[in-house]
Amino acid sequence: MASTQRVVLGEGVTWTVVGEDFRVAEPVEQYLEYLRSRDCSPNTLKSYARGLALWWTFLERRAQSWDAIGVTELGTFVGQLRRESVAEDVVPLDDGTGRAADATVASRARAVMGFYRYHAARGVEVAGRLYETVKARPGSYLPFLEHVARRTGRRSSVVKIRVRAKPVPVLLPGQMAAIREAEAAWDAAGAVWSGELRYRLLWTLLEETGLRLGEAIGLRHRDWKTGTGTTAQVEVVHREDHPHGVRAKSGHRRVFVGSALDRLYGDWVWALCEAGADVELGDWDDAYIFCNLRRGSRFAPIRPESVYKHLGVVKRRLPAVPHGMTPHWYRHTHATALLLAGVPMHVVSRRLGHADVQTTINTYAHVTEDAELRACADWQKITQAWGTGHES
Repeated sequence: MASTQRVVLGEGVTWTVVGEDFRVAEPVEQYLEYLRSRDCSPNTLKSYARGLALWWTFLERRAQSWDAIGVTELGTFVGQLRRESVAEDVVPLDDGTGRAADATVASRARAVMGFYRYHAARGVEVAGRLYETVKARPGSYLPFLEHVARRTGRRSSVVKIRVRAKPVPVLLPGQMAAIREAEAAWDAAGAVWSGELRYRLLWTLLEETGLRLGEAIGLRHRDWKTGTGTTAQVEVVHREDHPHGVRAKSGHRRVFVGSALDRLYGDWVWALCEAGADVELGDWDDAYIFCNLRRGSRFAPIRPESVYKHLGVVKRRLPAVPHGMTPHWYRHTHATALLLAGVPMHVVSRRLGHADVQTTINTYAHVTEDAELRACADWQKITQAWGTGHES
């Protein structure tokens, strides 16, 4: 059975696919190297490698060459993905219905189609047959810059996976408040914070900015622009030198924050100084905001795994917090709250750091739709308006 293999390089961690003979699957590695050259994140590479490992397993079990397949084989593969019968120990995708989750099936299939699209561009004949040229039909919706592709048409995969849209998970205000209070509380008598101030700052930051976890724990003190007569802001900067491989997925952007969060950061800086960080750290500006205090190397950046482990402890202490909650729920909650408050979609997209506003629309369209549909609930009020209009 083919498998994914973690590879540690001088510039960080990456992933590749190893076949049943324990050799690197060369055509897959060529495609993954192409993704690396495009500066894809390690997590994206890992996800694509998993999908391609399943595809390679499928081919090896059928004794079939990768460049001698067609639509029938792809359809069979997708069917096996849905039934989790390609390789059960590689695809733990059950969503509670006895079958793989649609979104994950689509993700795995997307990796395979991307693989063949790359090889189609390299001139591999079979890969070219898996794509068709589609031209806009009269009266159909034309996306932005459609005129660029109007003459030659667009290349479209012949295999398409329909995914049932699901509302994104969100946290309630009371649940987020409970998590904050469980981490650290202000002792008015002693004028000090008691508890895990570091994690209170982290959860509050995720709640109020919608940052991804990797973006948050990758922040350095130079990235936090404290408000001194202006609105405080956090700069998300693309770097590739984090010791644990985290980085900003969407490049550079500024996220403005409120004064309460800014003061909380100031309290955390004071706590770090009391712990001796100002003496031990050679360059304060270059030091990471979220760092170790008691375990591991002092003042070294915390690991994402440590955050998840700590969150698991918090969830066991707080039964009201959903068992399946992850730090990414804060991002969904932030976007949902902004949209319900009437913030324009393009502004939310920029704040979240989405490369394309369409990503925001696809993910959170149900939020604005629900808000608009809610206005139709009071049918009596609507019909009364009709009567008023006729009388006038």
